[in-house]
Amino acid sequence: MQEIDMKDIRSLKGDRDVTVLVIEDDASISEIICTRLAKEGYQTVPAFSGTEAKLLLSAPDAQAFDVVVTDLMLPGMTGDELVALIRRANADIPIIVVSARTSPKDKVDLLTIGADDYLSKPFDLEELTARVNVQLRKAAVRLAGEVGDQAAAGALAAASAGVPVVLADVNLGCLSIDPAQRRVMVSGAEIVLTRTEFDMLYSLMRHPKRVFTKQELYEQVWNEPYPGQENSVNAHISNLRSKLKGTDADGYIQTVWGIGFKFDCDV
Repeated sequence: MQEIDMKDIRSLKGDRDVTVLVIEDDASISEIICTRLAKEGYQTVPAFSGTEAKLLLSAPDAQAFDVVVTDLMLPGMTGDELVALIRRANADIPIIVVSARTSPKDKVDLLTIGADDYLSKPFDLEELTARVNVQLRKAAVRLAGEVGDQAAAGALAAASAGVPVVLADVNLGCLSIDPAQRRVMVSGAEIVLTRTEFDMLYSLMRHPKRVFTKQELYEQVWNEPYPGQENSVNAHISNLRSKLKGTDADGYIQTVWGIGFKFDCDV
């Protein structure tokens, strides 16, 4: 497993601990997850119901949470409701769902409302840790760009499976994207995207008219090997199209049947 330089991430976050909110009503599973993540150097905060998690997330220091790991079957408030609530309040915090619900529809639905990753129970602790690490690497690279620390961005990019950090603006057709400020404008009006949607759009716009396979898009955005039969790319492409629908950029993201997707503003 690739390690994160915790010192670099702590520095970007004002030298505070990297904190994971673990939402799991089974006390034994919660303890196992928290113990494993603590060994990786993370601060963990357990919540044993959807209601408790909502209270923690609405507290004044809620911004201290860097990743959320949540079950779906929770008392008080379901995991589905929590994911939607978190995403409405915070477009950037990574959300990893861990659940016994394993149907493709369940996964697509969760990704559609804002989850970044989905891990089926029973799960391997090593895999969960790896997925948390991936989300933190991506968030840290983004944060480095936002604070304008180019040296830190380069160092964190090297830790992110060799994926380069490119902070150049891209302007195509009526759509412009500013990776440093994480802003997307369509004909002068801003549209709000989740972190994953932003990264996917940026990947497509950097190479207009190039056809990306699902595997290429997945590995660029998630910074991990493509798992094969994976619906994440389709779900996020669908979300992007929905947000562009009715704007001058409607139709810019095109399907190339049997291959993948491309960005083309000459439509």
